[in-house]
Amino acid sequence: MKIPRVMSTQHPDNVSIPFFAEHADMSGEDEIQEAYYAFSHLGCDEQMWDSEGKEVDDFVVKKLLSKYPTFFKNKKLGKDVFITLRIPNPTVEKEEAKILVEALESIPRSMDAAKVFYENPYPPIFEVILPMTTSAKELNRVYYFYKNFISGKQYQKIYEEDITVAEWVGEFLPERINVIPLFEDVETLFNVDKILFEYLKDKDFNYLRVFLARSDPALNYGMISAVLAIKVALKKLEKVAQEKEIEIYPILGAGTPPFRGNLSPYTVDKVLNEFSPVETFTVQSAFKYDFPIEDVITGIKKLKNFIRYPLEDVDEKFCKKIIEKFSKEYHSLISPLAPAINELAKYVPKRRMRKLHIGLFGYSRSVGGVTLPRVINFCAACYSIGLPPELLGVNCLDKEELKDLKNIYKNLEYDFSIALQYFNPKCLELLNEEEKNKIIKSLEVLNSLDIKYTVHIEHKEVTTNILKNLKRGITSNLSELLIEGAYLRKFLG
Repeated sequence: MKIPRVMSTQHPDNVSIPFFAEHADMSGEDEIQEAYYAFSHLGCDEQMWDSEGKEVDDFVVKKLLSKYPTFFKNKKLGKDVFITLRIPNPTVEKEEAKILVEALESIPRSMDAAKVFYENPYPPIFEVILPMTTSAKELNRVYYFYKNFISGKQYQKIYEEDITVAEWVGEFLPERINVIPLFEDVETLFNVDKILFEYLKDKDFNYLRVFLARSDPALNYGMISAVLAIKVALKKLEKVAQEKEIEIYPILGAGTPPFRGNLSPYTVDKVLNEFSPVETFTVQSAFKYDFPIEDVITGIKKLKNFIRYPLEDVDEKFCKKIIEKFSKEYHSLISPLAPAINELAKYVPKRRMRKLHIGLFGYSRSVGGVTLPRVINFCAACYSIGLPPELLGVNCLDKEELKDLKNIYKNLEYDFSIALQYFNPKCLELLNEEEKNKIIKSLEVLNSLDIKYTVHIEHKEVTTNILKNLKRGITSNLSELLIEGAYLRKFLG
């Protein structure tokens, strides 16, 4: 069984529009073509197909095989390249719940399309990603719902003394699917072992893929908290693999801004070194479309050829202490900044025809009543006012903590060197005295480290104009200025 190394995703964090897209906000046929492009030109071996929060094309397999037959004769879907569905989580996303059923129903239909195309087909889709997983029960519901109510119905008779469903409309294959938990908040990242032990206790899997989010933990608890929580989770996954004698293949959902993972074609080596046990990395839209094509292909080759290795020991107690301290400080800054961020986020271009799930802040689980936009829009808004979100919360750390932190978070100085290029002191004018002093303290803390960076002058000019317009209440050209700044950064958010 080949485990994919590079998962192309549909995250709308790109500023440049790909050459094949008919519309700036990609959807439908654009995303079919994108999947082919990711496989054939960029060298990705997996495409996430996102049915969460948007109208998804359930006929993706049939369309890919009929539109690009030569490519898919040589690269078999389900064996060489993979489509992996991201489904809604009915426990959290009640209004999207039945899309889960539609998405799962499309899996046997995709197998039927593969049977027509291939002599001996592999199931073209056999794995689904469950976002916002917090318990084994949620995973079991998806796993057993498919087994009992999707593929399982083929053995039922249409009515008493009649033929079975399979005899009437054909087999429903595959008979079972793999459910990939996507862990998105700090609490569940710390509990991955308990959740997986519970999920695996009645199953005979040879392997399990586990998805660790990098963006949402940063949005909800701050960047440093996100990195530490993922390190703890990776160590716990090693323990599960040893005790259950099962191969566990972590997936890391890293985006291009440092706040969301700092994974660009130019930072691949750094990220591989930081998260060495990860088997599969996401390549999001900014990575794919905001850099020169030859650099994108080189970066993807590095990700595919990397041989993973275990992390050094991680002090879980220290991580927990820092996360509690850091996230508390981060939240104290987020609350007063939220109105400005939400206002500016309205002018961030969509880039995809989709409604992204709202994350923990939307459920008021982390900060009383504070609602924020999704993380891409959040980042875009923060960078656009010259306040990199990486800075939020840093003021609470002392020198001793920083020293210990650097032993766990290897790229700490490097990640901040990227973010600090985009800081504009004029953003402090938006803040009251207390908040202003916290940001200044964060800068002082970082100055005590060996961080070398050069202020991006052009970006500073753009953010100065945005700040001027916000102050005057002028919104007519905010979208254009926002896009101008994003082009300079090579990511939207």
